[in-house]
Amino acid sequence: MDSFTIVLIALIVLAVIVFFKTIRIVPQKSAFIVEKLGKYSGTLEAGFHILIPFLDKVSYKHTLKEQAIDVPPQTCITRDNISVEVDGILYMQVMDAKKASYGIDNYRFASTQLAQTTMRSVIGKLDLDKTFEERETINGVIVEAVDKASDPWGVKVTRYEVKNIVPPQSIKDAMEKQMRAEREKRALIAESEGDRQAKINRAEGEKQEAIAKSEGEKLKRINEAEGKAEEIMKVAEATGQGILTIAKAINEKGGIQAVNLRIAEQYLNEFGKLAKTNNTLIIPSNLSDVAGMIKAAKTVLKEVE
Repeated sequence: MDSFTIVLIALIVLAVIVFFKTIRIVPQKSAFIVEKLGKYSGTLEAGFHILIPFLDKVSYKHTLKEQAIDVPPQTCITRDNISVEVDGILYMQVMDAKKASYGIDNYRFASTQLAQTTMRSVIGKLDLDKTFEERETINGVIVEAVDKASDPWGVKVTRYEVKNIVPPQSIKDAMEKQMRAEREKRALIAESEGDRQAKINRAEGEKQEAIAKSEGEKLKRINEAEGKAEEIMKVAEATGQGILTIAKAINEKGGIQAVNLRIAEQYLNEFGKLAKTNNTLIIPSNLSDVAGMIKAAKTVLKEVE
């Protein structure tokens, strides 16, 4: 291989290097920081760019997408002196690529550390029970603190989410017992409420039953009273008719004698029953009346014949 060929190959390699040093393609939602001779020259946004070989250099590359940064677990002490292990996720986005490059050495690490220190401060102001209830408050405080501190870095903190709050095992056992007792309490309350409602329903049913029975008894008595009244009316009417018939018969010829005869017969029948029942003959004190009745009866019989 002669010297000319070697020079030609060297020129081709140099041309390739210059080509790659000259052309830069920036992806969408990205930003490249260009330095010229070690000094900030400009920010390349998405698209095709041509640089000056050996003078311009891409020193920093940033994504402009929202980033989710895992905040490692850390031990925090609550206000009631309980150690809990807390971790979370920090969401942030680069808004100014220049500030993110020159404002701080590593904005991701700095934001994570700030989130951890703020977390310890917030947890230290809360009791253990409140740490589970005040997650939204904790998230808001951390976002406000980190976002304010990261503003010179060209970074915007969008939100923070607490992932886990892990108390010691002894506290977890105590909390489990408390929750179990609370569940049993709610079960007893629900059972008592059900029993109370059942008693109320039974009492209401018995009340309705008693009302129905009383209404039925009332209708029964009304019907019986109406039936008895009807019966009395019928008997009275029949008696009245009988009396009218008797009165009419008495006014006929021989009516008075027939009545006297009927009275004498009934008197003698009853008198005979008394004698038969007591096995003793009872003689009236006034026998003349009896004889008079018998005489009147005979007279009526003769007239009838």
